[in-house]
Amino acid sequence: MPADFNWAIGGEAGDGIDSTGKIFAQALSRAGRHVFTSKDFASRIRGGYTAYKVRTAVDPVQSVVDRLDVLIALTPRTIEENLDELHEGSVIIYDGERTTMEDVEIPEGMIGLEVPLKRLAEEAGGAIMRNVVALGAACEVAEFPIENLDSALEKRFGSKGQQLVDNNKEAARKGQDYVGDEYDHDFDYDLETTDEDYVLLNGDEAIGMGAIAAGCKFYAGYPITPATDVMEYLTGRIQNFGGHVVQAEDELSAINLALGAARAGARSMTATSGPGIDLMTETFGLVATSETPLVICDVMRSGPSTGMPTKQEQGDLDMLLYGGHGEIPRFVLAPTTISECFWKTVEAFNLAEKYQTPVYLTADLSLAVTEQTFSPEEFDMDEVEIDRGKVVDDDTISEWQNEKGQFQPHALTDDGVSPRAFPGTGEGAHMSTGLEHDELGRRTEDTEMRIEQVDKRNRKVETARNEEDWSPREFGDPDSDNLVISWGSNEGAMVEAIDLLEEDGVDVRFLSIPYMFPRFDLNEAFENADEVVVVECNATGQFADVVEHDTLTRVKRVNKYNGVRFKADELAEDIKQTLEA
Repeated sequence: MPADFNWAIGGEAGDGIDSTGKIFAQALSRAGRHVFTSKDFASRIRGGYTAYKVRTAVDPVQSVVDRLDVLIALTPRTIEENLDELHEGSVIIYDGERTTMEDVEIPEGMIGLEVPLKRLAEEAGGAIMRNVVALGAACEVAEFPIENLDSALEKRFGSKGQQLVDNNKEAARKGQDYVGDEYDHDFDYDLETTDEDYVLLNGDEAIGMGAIAAGCKFYAGYPITPATDVMEYLTGRIQNFGGHVVQAEDELSAINLALGAARAGARSMTATSGPGIDLMTETFGLVATSETPLVICDVMRSGPSTGMPTKQEQGDLDMLLYGGHGEIPRFVLAPTTISECFWKTVEAFNLAEKYQTPVYLTADLSLAVTEQTFSPEEFDMDEVEIDRGKVVDDDTISEWQNEKGQFQPHALTDDGVSPRAFPGTGEGAHMSTGLEHDELGRRTEDTEMRIEQVDKRNRKVETARNEEDWSPREFGDPDSDNLVISWGSNEGAMVEAIDLLEEDGVDVRFLSIPYMFPRFDLNEAFENADEVVVVECNATGQFADVVEHDTLTRVKRVNKYNGVRFKADELAEDIKQTLEA
């Protein structure tokens, strides 16, 4: 019996795949089991293959693997797409009465359970519940107490009336009973439950939760995959904390609205994906030059152009590090786990206000849509600290006035950070502009002032480099001669890959980098390593290029850019082969 259990449902977009997967993931979570999900979906409303996979275990899981134990197949293509992950003894649940599934062929060595999903759903109250019938069948196969599914169904449908909840519970039991009555088989699965209480959320939700915890009071955005869930999470929640969400007509409007709110003194944010960052770049320069604190979230997807909106890629790094005309000081944070999406969002707001600089917070599609279980203690709100930076009030503003009593919002300072006065501060009226300006914010073409203002803005980064902790997350053998470096969502797969590599006699030291700029100094780590491998989801090795630039050392590269995230077993094999090459 495997230590973990891997389940999936697949069909066409519009078949309710996502909601069915979430219900099962919530049921497992409520039963005290760890969960890690993965989605494969097409960029269309209906049609096109889509799947939702759930990996679950009593111990923490943080990656997908090449294994499926139970597959709910709503179309023949579902079996074809997952054939390489099915194994001898895998169970395939399908509706043989459905026209497209009448002549389905179950691969040799696997167990096909023909369950009349639609007919049983109609008996329970409606054909739309056929997927819930399939969930009940899966509970019987996995010996998973169906009462845990009940609680997930109540959460999903409770707002729509008790009758609908009862109908869904009945549909689930019809699936369970049908398999129990029609198939006398020991499926060798027994999903243990515990008394643990876990939180289940995805990266977009964690970013939204982090924004609220950080005191964000204004969010403007335009819907775009895979960043939309940030806005959806905040909508209906941020209002409870005195905040507002505005759906703008496009990305240009979104960032300019967010900039306006930030100038008014509110902690402000926008989120988009690569195409939206393209459009926001001009205003990004205005944010930096006017020294306005703003958090801009980029949830990366496959590009360029429209690319593959629903597929994984880490192809925006160069744009985030270097995008925009002129030389623009910035910070670039890249959470490496879903829980880090929460904490790095809080940190992004603090950095933005402390240094009055725009902050790019970048996640990728795999982090954004993956749902994972966490202990509630990982999101301890008592640990959240708010730093609004060098804000002046009526009592301290005189320290930052010139001899004429005028407030200097762009005063030249040793650390590069000028004073900040919120609207309504006595004697704090001032202006800022995208034109080069003097200490009062008035435009200037004075050559000496130009140099002083550019140097001042750049000093912020140097100050932050010295004052903040930019350390990576470290795993594996700290004394290994093999150094692996990665960023973003690859951490989970790599952490599990370390154990697989150890089984093959390969030890590695793994550094997971959450800060793209400023960055941790890797020179010492390179000096202690014989081999260095950089892992990332893009074709050209954008972070590998940065690492080589920083260390003046050539590295080996493991790149994946087919739109699918790394899997732990796959990554272990790739690294092993790369080290041996």
